[in-house]
Amino acid sequence: MKQKIIVKVQMNCGKCRTKAMKIAAVAEGPCVISVTIEGEENDWIVVVGDGVDSATLTNCLRKKVGHANLVSVEEVKPKEKEKENDDKPKPLQWVTCCPEPQLYIARMDCPEQPTCSIM
Repeated sequence: MKQKIIVKVQMNCGKCRTKAMKIAAVAEGPCVISVTIEGEENDWIVVVGDGVDSATLTNCLRKKVGHANLVSVEEVKPKEKEKENDDKPKPLQWVTCCPEPQLYIARMDCPEQPTCSIM
């Protein structure tokens, strides 16, 4: 079950934000799908993953970064519009990488000299 976890973390500088994102990305292993920073003051870490333990994540952020509060945990549901679009066949599109070559022919006549001589 995919879930979206929002944790409010006290982050004062860019280094703290980077550290918090690294902790959130590797704290629970490969089950984390995405980690983003949101909020008015860029103080919310949003973690989307499958089977991520929100309490463990919050405690780990408290120990290593600073004050952290668990704001919400929500289940992520797949969008129905995407499912509807997948059922319909997509129209074929012809894509040409290069336009058709155009050939220009120019006729050069020399009325004074019927043949060319180099010397």
